[in-house]
Amino acid sequence: MGNIYKVKINIAATKTNLLKSKKLLSLTQEGHALLDEKRRILINELTSIIHIVDRLQREVDSALHQAYSLVDKTVIIMGRKRLEEISFSIDIKTGLSISERRVIGVSLPVIDMKVRENPPYYSPHEVSFYVDEVIARFKEVLKLITQLAEKKIALIRIAKEVQKTIRKVNALEKIYLPFYEDSVKYISDRLDEDSREAFSMLKLIKERIRE
Repeated sequence: MGNIYKVKINIAATKTNLLKSKKLLSLTQEGHALLDEKRRILINELTSIIHIVDRLQREVDSALHQAYSLVDKTVIIMGRKRLEEISFSIDIKTGLSISERRVIGVSLPVIDMKVRENPPYYSPHEVSFYVDEVIARFKEVLKLITQLAEKKIALIRIAKEVQKTIRKVNALEKIYLPFYEDSVKYISDRLDEDSREAFSMLKLIKERIRE
């Protein structure tokens, strides 16, 4: 693991500090592993939602194109004025209920659209069947738009969480892990050096005593 941030180690070389540094290193390694796993899961989720959003966007575009093409046909058959008059009699209301689910600590919306209607809206006499088809098509368009909105919001939230998680992982990899690894090595080396010096000094004292 390359450390691009060289930090001067300024810690007293004691066994207490060695144990403390080893504990901090262990905790940091565990945190890094958890965050790295979170990053992987979020990226997989993000990739999956990107594909879903792409598919839903195409479906919405296609459904809108077909619905408006049907409106044009209906206008040709019945006339714009007659169609406008019929539209005033259509009693359809939509309602949205929004809840949330959590994926790896991220709140994602769950949007449910309910359509309330009170047919029949008009007498079938001299009314093209295309009118009923237009109504059905646009109800489907609304459902698709609701699904698309849900997934787009989820996409934005997960993308933001991925960015935050990547920054945290990078900080651990480039700053904290190298620092604690270097601290453990520095203290261990100093303690070993002090131990060798103490041993040499003790050996020298014993030799002097024998003399």
